[in-house]
Amino acid sequence: MLDITDGPTFIQIGQSGSADARVAVREAASGLDLAKTRFVLAFIPSTLDLTDAMGGIDDSLAGVPVFGCTTAGQITTKGYETDALLLLAFPKANFRCASILFEDLNPLDTTSIAQQAQKQTEKFQHTAGWNRLALMFSDGLSKQEDLLVSTLETVLDGLPIFGGSAGDGLLFQKTFVLHKGEAHTNAAILLLIETNLQFQGFGFDHFLPVGSPIIITDADPDERVVYEINGAPAAEEYARLVGCPVDALSPQVFAENPMLLRHNLKYYVRAIRDATAGHALSFLAAIDDGLIMTLGRGQAILKTLETGLSVKDHKGRAPDFILGFDCVLRKLEIEQKQLRRQVSDILQSRRVLGFNTYGEQQSGVHMNQTFVGVAFFEPETRTLN
Repeated sequence: MLDITDGPTFIQIGQSGSADARVAVREAASGLDLAKTRFVLAFIPSTLDLTDAMGGIDDSLAGVPVFGCTTAGQITTKGYETDALLLLAFPKANFRCASILFEDLNPLDTTSIAQQAQKQTEKFQHTAGWNRLALMFSDGLSKQEDLLVSTLETVLDGLPIFGGSAGDGLLFQKTFVLHKGEAHTNAAILLLIETNLQFQGFGFDHFLPVGSPIIITDADPDERVVYEINGAPAAEEYARLVGCPVDALSPQVFAENPMLLRHNLKYYVRAIRDATAGHALSFLAAIDDGLIMTLGRGQAILKTLETGLSVKDHKGRAPDFILGFDCVLRKLEIEQKQLRRQVSDILQSRRVLGFNTYGEQQSGVHMNQTFVGVAFFEPETRTLN
């Protein structure tokens, strides 16, 4: 396991717990060497005033491209946090990037998205011997991440895409993405990244399918709302299946009993956001009539976290750092079970940095209650003949 007394070599970290947004940005930026920085990822808690935060970014990080989003929680050098501003500075010596801002996501124009992505990819010149990946940050309330990531996966054939949906601390009111220091809603950004570091993408959850198949018999795909399950009112049938009175359904119940969808021999989590007054269920990912699903039953979350983060490169080396996109519903369950300190210790020891999301993207799929990560390793040593 890594010695957490030493920080990562290939990324600079700035963070602040100040409740004053301008002070927080100033504190977090104070230790960053901006002259050596290619770009910064900023993860902003919903507790900070966004206008002041963006003003602080303009003052303290002027001249450096800043990307990121508002978050439902942060993963800092202290592990899980809720009110911390996190700045991650990627050095010029190891990273290059190009960016695309996709505005007016809802409704999504897939043709325009595809054309923009293809054009920018063709313009982004390849550096010999460097590796490429893409990061995606989306408005977590746009309800367009499923179609967006599948479109990008098709257009950017062979380029791995990893991402997370912006959050606002489980308020479900308004979320923002940041593009070159400006905040946008109903939008997404795609970062095309080139690096001389080795990297490895991965994702995991802690659920196994249980019970009989469940059929979605009435749904509104555009709004991600299910009205009937197995021909019965959705919330009533779900409550029966999990053994809970319908009036006792809560975020904690939903977090511990998600629905699973099988796709390409894998199960992906489709998390329930809430139950409506009419006994419908609102979901955080794509849903449709006729889908066959199963309930998910949680396994030991600490063990699956430790196992999932135990990534190594081909030489058996641990990552220099891991960029993590971790669903806020995982955090909710962890806090409900009073495991926050243990989980934070694991995240610290593995040098995980990132944020809690309203959804995660990997391999062209938008999912929930999943940890998606990109582990970065030191560059390959090249020898001269």
